[in-house]
Amino acid sequence: MYNTKAYSATSATSPLASTKIPRRDPNEHDVQIEILFCGICHSDLHCAGITTYSPMRHWGVTKGKKVGVVGLGGLGHVAVKFAHALGAHVVAFTTSPGKKEDALRLGADEVVVSRNNDEMQKHAGSFDFILDTVSAEHDINAYINLLCRDGNITLVGAPEKPLGVSSFALITGRRSLSGSNVGGLAETQEMLDFCAEHGITADVEVIPIQRINEAYQRLVKSDVTYRFVIDMASPYGDSSGGAYAA
Repeated sequence: MYNTKAYSATSATSPLASTKIPRRDPNEHDVQIEILFCGICHSDLHCAGITTYSPMRHWGVTKGKKVGVVGLGGLGHVAVKFAHALGAHVVAFTTSPGKKEDALRLGADEVVVSRNNDEMQKHAGSFDFILDTVSAEHDINAYINLLCRDGNITLVGAPEKPLGVSSFALITGRRSLSGSNVGGLAETQEMLDFCAEHGITADVEVIPIQRINEAYQRLVKSDVTYRFVIDMASPYGDSSGGAYAA
């Protein structure tokens, strides 16, 4: 037996704190894996790559298509990079005007502030595909109305409350609404190869494990560019060094 250093919470309201987890020694049927880096948000386990790549491939995002990405967070910023690399005309939708410059840097051709009705209406009926990455409550119909004939909007975000969908918004133009989660091994390998070919990586902030509570609070406030990644060695502020378990 040996002890593995870890961080855990003793209740739903308590902060994460350093602890130790007893582990048995591995036997001949075990595989021991060293984890060098780890995410914080649960969706990091799915990281943002295949979650956004899979629906784009399924709905035929390619050169000549007009593609919208709703939300510019962990999922959205990778989606913009994918759509741009696939050759589409990319429009990023955000509620934050301050994200315009970053969206253009990531590969967006245009940026629309979704709270501006005039900006939204300029794009009515023109999108072949829209990827909605937002997990907060929002008006899905505002984006359905931006789809062209036979256009599709796919949800990869997971709002806590059900979204109210107007049947007329879908009926008009034979539009469709769908959802997507992750992809299989073959498609994930395809995605990784695509990323290597086009130099696509997620934009991340690397932190030591000792800053986990600060990072979690920032994550709740969406104050991260665009993913937190924990350096599991985390020597900073810990004279004993060593790796931590997630």
